[in-house]
Amino acid sequence: MKICWLRVVVASLAVGLALAGAASAQDFQKNYNPGANGQVRIGNISGDVEITGYNGSAVVVTAYKEGRDRDVVEIEDRSSGSRVDVRARYPENCRRCDVSVRFEVQVPQSMSFDFDGISSVSGNVRVRNVTGSLRASSVSGTVRIEDVTGTVSASSVSGNVEVDINRLEGSDDMKFSSVSGNVNVRMPAGLDAQVSMSTLSGSLDTDFPVEVKEKKYGPGRSASGRVGDGSRQLHMSSVSGSISLRHSR
Repeated sequence: MKICWLRVVVASLAVGLALAGAASAQDFQKNYNPGANGQVRIGNISGDVEITGYNGSAVVVTAYKEGRDRDVVEIEDRSSGSRVDVRARYPENCRRCDVSVRFEVQVPQSMSFDFDGISSVSGNVRVRNVTGSLRASSVSGTVRIEDVTGTVSASSVSGNVEVDINRLEGSDDMKFSSVSGNVNVRMPAGLDAQVSMSTLSGSLDTDFPVEVKEKKYGPGRSASGRVGDGSRQLHMSSVSGSISLRHSR
């Protein structure tokens, strides 16, 4: 009997510790109701940002701080009214701090938002299954946009840019760029845009009706042309990566 009782106590303690650990791992969570066409901005320094559409009615922002120096970073909330604005705030002179922040954001699939400034300095950015106008960037990570309806601009300095747009809405210009990464974009066949593409040392590939040119002297490839009625500007560029513009699957 004593042995059985001891096992129950140990099991209960283990469950309690597991729950406590799960609770402490979540450092910030808040629900917002900015309404349709509200603004969503998430800014990170070290760590990933992931935004996913779901069937709920609120924008849910969750942040997890990880690392030995996790207590030095604050989750700063500048949201107000129709704007969701959450970011990681590091202290000055924190170059050797062992801490990163992971943002996980859920947004209603049924609403369109202005995703203005979804960014990370040294992390990946991933956005999927959302509707609206989107601008996403990373300095040293990959930017991946999937299953989006609306308009998109995305950039990275030393990472790849991967974009797949299901349906175009709105008339905003779009720009995709990387310095040392590949830029791969998929667009609906009904694209209307004045297209310009360029790379200095990578390949260039497209199945849209634009003319591909290779420099006669020196490195570099480019393509340009009007697709449809050319109602918007579409720019794609990389310095040392490949460029691809193809039809959506």
